[in-house]
Amino acid sequence: MRIIGGIAAGRILKVPKGLSVRPTPDLVRQAVFNSLGARVIDANVLDLFSGTGAIGLECLSRGAQLVVSVEKNAKNVGFIKQNIVNANLQEQNYELRTQDVFTAIAQLVDQKRQFDLITADPPFGKKNIGTRSLSLSQKLLDDPNLCAVLADDGLLVLGHTTRDTLTIPDHWKQVKVLKHGDSMMHILGIKK
Repeated sequence: MRIIGGIAAGRILKVPKGLSVRPTPDLVRQAVFNSLGARVIDANVLDLFSGTGAIGLECLSRGAQLVVSVEKNAKNVGFIKQNIVNANLQEQNYELRTQDVFTAIAQLVDQKRQFDLITADPPFGKKNIGTRSLSLSQKLLDDPNLCAVLADDGLLVLGHTTRDTLTIPDHWKQVKVLKHGDSMMHILGIKK
């Protein structure tokens, strides 16, 4: 796994062994960043379920002003810290929070912080055809606090598996859907 674009392109990222993290594949990240284009430049980014930090570091490499990274697993946080150093990016532009995503979102609302771009590629949910999803991706979409931390013209990039059918609540508008293998990435904005 590596950073694929920007000033740190080609830098190798460390990934924990085993199944504790499922990094967003390079090809999926490439498709997402091709779709986002210049929106990443000077953006304030909230990276949820950060895992290895690949998406947040990709944003920083491509010119984001600030990345706030949220990861609950302490082992994964250690890998993120190593990856920040290995990527040779500005550490002062990277805020790492070791906590539950939903707790972090509520705290960010209380602090009245907003982000131009929110990325989340949580652990995949179970197959749910014919029933409403119980996945973390669905829980994020249903959390009203998520809209409160997204700037009015901001975008949410949300990953999930193709076998997990999400219900998009009415307050979200679909901008684009990207599919690669078993991964899907929804790019969403807030309906006005």
